[in-house]
Order: sequence, then C-alpha cells, then structure tokens
Amino acid sequence: MVDANAPAESVADNPVARLTEQFVTYVELVAAAVFALLFAIGVGDLVLQIGDAVLTGSITDPLVVIGFIDTGLLLLIIVEVYQTVIAYTTKSGTAEIVRLVIYTGVIAMVRKAIVFRVSEYPTTGDALAASVAYTVLLLGLGVLLVIQRD
Repeated sequence: MVDANAPAESVADNPVARLTEQFVTYVELVAAAVFALLFAIGVGDLVLQIGDAVLTGSITDPLVVIGFIDTGLLLLIIVEVYQTVIAYTTKSGTAEIVRLVIYTGVIAMVRKAIVFRVSEYPTTGDALAASVAYTVLLLGLGVLLVIQRD
C-alpha cells in the first residue's frame, strides 16, 4: 500500500520512470528527424514542380501559383511541427510550446483561406459554412496570439 504522506519519487529516483522518460525523448527525436526529412523532401518536390511549370509554361496559371503557395505553407506547417517537437524534447516552457502551436494553427488557417474554392463544396451553403468556420478559427487564433504575446 502507498503511504499518502510519503514524498513522491522524482523521475531521477525511479529507474523505471527514468528509462521511460529516456525512451519518450528518443521517440520525440525520431519524430523530429522524420519531420525534418519530410521538409527536405517537400522542398525538393516544390523545386521540381516549379521547374516543370516553367518548362511547360504553366507557371503563368494562377491556380498553379496558388498550388505552389499551398505547398510552401504546408512546408512551413511541417517546420512549425518540427519546432514544437524540438521544444518538447528540450523541455521548453509551456508558453513557447503554446506559441508554436498557435503559429502552426495560424499558418494552417491562412493556407485554407488561400486555397479556398467554392466549387470544391457540394453546395454554396456548405462553402459558406466552411468559410465562416475558417474565419472564426482564424480570428480565435489571432486573439490567442495577441494574448500570448502580452
């Protein structure tokens, strides 16, 4: 039976807790490496897409350019997720981690707004509902960002 009045063991005092903490840290670092690899692959793919668009002449198509912007913003989201994972592994403060998550959300919502097409929804009512939801989320993230900075 555990004595409720006894001091709690710290992670450093408990070999099982220390081992699992190290395991989680290693898994976080593997996740960070995966995100870094995804970012590198994505940048290479974006360069190839742009090169192909230049060669085919589709670089002047606004939808193609928006596709590049979409891919670039997705790459920024990957970078923000990578930085969040690194912040966890380095035991950064909660405020920094929250800031990174808010930045990721802002980038994701801006990306959604940039690539938004009414034609991708079954009805205009669905498109309106999605646009209102995106707006509310973006405004909420903006408010959180301002609050977090103060």
